[in-house]
Amino acid sequence: MIELLSPAGDEEKMRVAFNYGADAVYFGGQNYSLRANAKNFNNEEIKNAVILAHGLNKKVYVTVNIIFHDEDFEGLEEYLKYLDGAGVDAIIVSDISVMNLWKKLNLKMELHVSTQASTLNKETALFYKNLGATRVVLAREALKDNIKEIKEYTGLELEAFIHGAMCTSISGRCIMSNYVTNRDANRGGCAQICRWCFQNSETSDIQICPKDLNMIPNIKEMIDVGINSFKIEGRMRGIYYLATVILSYRRIIEHILNNTLTPEISNYYLSVLNRCANRESTPQFFNELPTEKEQYYPGVRNEYSNQDFLGLVLDNQDGIITIEERNYFKKGTMCQIISPYNKTFDYQINEIFDEDMNIIEEANHAQMIVKIKDNLPVQKGDMIRLKVFDICDDL
Repeated sequence: MIELLSPAGDEEKMRVAFNYGADAVYFGGQNYSLRANAKNFNNEEIKNAVILAHGLNKKVYVTVNIIFHDEDFEGLEEYLKYLDGAGVDAIIVSDISVMNLWKKLNLKMELHVSTQASTLNKETALFYKNLGATRVVLAREALKDNIKEIKEYTGLELEAFIHGAMCTSISGRCIMSNYVTNRDANRGGCAQICRWCFQNSETSDIQICPKDLNMIPNIKEMIDVGINSFKIEGRMRGIYYLATVILSYRRIIEHILNNTLTPEISNYYLSVLNRCANRESTPQFFNELPTEKEQYYPGVRNEYSNQDFLGLVLDNQDGIITIEERNYFKKGTMCQIISPYNKTFDYQINEIFDEDMNIIEEANHAQMIVKIKDNLPVQKGDMIRLKVFDICDDL
C-alpha cells in the first residue's frame, strides 16, 4: 500500500488535496491538536469531512497529538467517542495515556502514533504495536537503515514526512516558544521562534531553524525500505502550495510505479517544488546525519511562491473560462495551467474580459473575477501559474 497523505487546514484545502491526488488527509479538531492557529474543524465539520472523503474512497485522520497535562483531559473521552462514531479512520496520538484510553474504549478507528513520539527504533515501534497501533509516523530524524529494520521487525504500517517544515528540536519537542512567548509548542501554540532573526554583538542576523524537507530524489528508495504513507507537512499553507506539492509527488509516485521515472523528470519536479517554497530545502536525515551545510537555513526568503499563482479556475462553460485572480497578470502573460485531470500545458493569455464580458488589459485587483475565451481543456479547480521554466513530463 502506498498512500499520499496531505494536510487539510480547512474544508477548502481538504477538497483541493483530494482533487490533486491525495489518498488521505489529516487535520485537527478544535482541541488537542498541535496546530491550534489553523482554522481546524469543529465536530460537525469533521463528520461532513468523513462523508466527503469516504464518498471519494479517501480517508480522514484526526490529530490528537498534544503532550497532555492533567487539565487537558477534560472532555477527551467524549471527543474520542464522537470521532469514532463519525467514522474517522484513525487518530494520530503522541501521548501514551491517550493510547491507553483509546484501547480502554475499544474504538473502531485505528491508532496511529504521531511523529511527536519520536520513534527511531524497532523496540519502541513494537511497544506501540502491542498497544494496538497499526501505524507509526516515524521521527523526522529516522535514517533509512533504521526504517528498514523497524519495518522488518514489526510489520507495522510506516508513515514518514516527505515535504515541508522541519523543527529545530527532536521531532518537534520544542520549548523555545514557551520560553520567549509563553505559547506552548507542545499543546498547539508554537510561535515558530526558530524562524525569528536573532542578533548578538559578534554576528549579523541569524536564524536557528533548519531548511525545509524535500524528498523528491528519495521517494523510490523510501518505497523500497517499506514506507507506506508519504506525508506532506503544511496545515497552514495555501491552496496553490498544496496543489503543487501534492500533484508533484503524485506524478513522481506514478512514474515510479510505472517504471518511467527519469532524472530529467525528477529534476523538473524538484525545480517546481523549490519554486513554490519560500525556503531552501534538503533531504535532511534519510540518507545520513546532515551537516550544518545541509541542515541550517541561511535566512534568505524566496517570495516567488507568493507571486507565481495567477488564478483559480471557477468555471468553464462553452469556451468562456471564469477565473478568480490571485496575482497580477495582463494580456500577453505566458502562463501554465496545472490540473489533476490533464497534462500541465503552456498558454498565453491573449484576451481578458471582466464579469460583464468587457475587454480589459489586466487583472490587477486581488481576487477579482475575470474571464478568458478559448477552447481549453480546463475545469473548475485547475490553477494558473506564471510560466518560469519548460514542462518536462508526459503524464
